[in-house]
Amino acid sequence: MATARKKRFSRRVPDHVTDELVVVLSEETEFLHFNDLFQKVYDNLKKKNAVSGGEEMLRLRAYEKLQNLVSRGMVEKEGRQYLGLDGIERASSKWQAEGEKA
Repeated sequence: MATARKKRFSRRVPDHVTDELVVVLSEETEFLHFNDLFQKVYDNLKKKNAVSGGEEMLRLRAYEKLQNLVSRGMVEKEGRQYLGLDGIERASSKWQAEGEKA
């Protein structure tokens, strides 16, 4: 007996933290210490009124997202400093959405 497959609709919401990490890292040409990088990301998110859950929770999320970018080969890590590599824009929500349309 065959079972019917259910079609699911999943809507992905933009990942504001990753998007801001991409913006900051793509603008910088030198390595940034995590604290400096986080401060820029936090300030940008605050301007957009996209900060929720408190600064410490956002710091943890940003660190996790940053390590994900490092493991994907989009960010170079040297000690506790980070540098965005060519193609880091592919990690942004805008790039992902354009890829799904194609």
